Amino acid sequence: MKGNFISALLLLFAIAICFLSTLKFLSMQKKEAIFPSRGLTSRKMLSSYFPGLKKTWGDTDVYLYEGQEKGGNLLILGGAHANEPAGFITAVLLIENIQVSTGKIIIVPRANNSGFTHSQPQEGNPQRYSLESPWGRRHFRHGSRLTNPVHQWPDPSIYVNPAGQKLSGADSRNLNRCYPGRKTGSLTEKIASGIMELIKKEKIDLALDLHEAAPEYPVINAIVFHENSADLAALALMELQIEGFDFRLEASPTNLRGLSHREWGDHAQIMAILLESANASHGRLKGKTSPALIVEGKDKNYTKAAKLGRLFVPYGEDGIPLKLRVARHLAAVKSILSNLEELYPEKRIEIKNMPSSSELKKVGIGPFLNPPN
Repeated sequence: MKGNFISALLLLFAIAICFLSTLKFLSMQKKEAIFPSRGLTSRKMLSSYFPGLKKTWGDTDVYLYEGQEKGGNLLILGGAHANEPAGFITAVLLIENIQVSTGKIIIVPRANNSGFTHSQPQEGNPQRYSLESPWGRRHFRHGSRLTNPVHQWPDPSIYVNPAGQKLSGADSRNLNRCYPGRKTGSLTEKIASGIMELIKKEKIDLALDLHEAAPEYPVINAIVFHENSADLAALALMELQIEGFDFRLEASPTNLRGLSHREWGDHAQIMAILLESANASHGRLKGKTSPALIVEGKDKNYTKAAKLGRLFVPYGEDGIPLKLRVARHLAAVKSILSNLEELYPEKRIEIKNMPSSSELKKVGIGPFLNPPN
């Protein structure tokens, strides 16, 4: 009798744990609020460009900022990989601050919305991290590199993407391997199709895809460019290096298909650039992944690896904090736009109230976040 009672208690305890875990998992489906600046012209959903995404987890917010004067059209993509927070937070800061006087800027902060609804399996990653602001703490989800398997399953043994590249099965849920997309394909391929439709319908001239990578990854702190944006990337690099930012140029490989910087240029004939910053929480050498590691970027394993010469970026005791990674992205966006005007005056894009990378490094991200409204 006593044994049955203990078994019943253990069963109830297990059910309670499962229930609480389910609630925790489902909480990832709730979007964090973004508070756009007064410069916002309109807000749409990606499904307005490709209706095949309507009422799916691939549908996502699109923010449009249009100036009174005609100029170039820029697309900025954050959150293609939801576990790379610098790209997403850069997009959020732009949405919450900028005004556009010339040209048009379109920002998609959660390019793969489904990726924000779950964390990376077997990685022990936190579901959220927070940033202090004058208005209190803002909480942001730390999602996954891939589309949620609840929304797209099963993975094939070998994935042949729309561009014909053979990849691992899991890459069928990696947005940045699924371009130019398939309108009747998987959810991730439909998201890629939606972004391609946005590029075509909004007559985008230049598109920037904001990413992060591990410090031990060779393509890091990089400007990855399609050949049709080589001059723009080179000029931006020189300007950034003069300003003290260490970037490197990487040409988009012609034999690695399905990536934004390749397929946007090939299929939409636009200037396509991907930006990478170094994120210790994204790497394989890290210790415990925690919200502090995501925000502060300090990890003793990476400090040791840097001393052993195993990294492709400098990594000191201060780590590489999120504010520096976001500052790098913002500096690159600013430099690319200034040189876009130099090369193509008719495609000039003028932004007001863009957060300063130097100020961001000094005071952090919080002061540039808007109060709830």
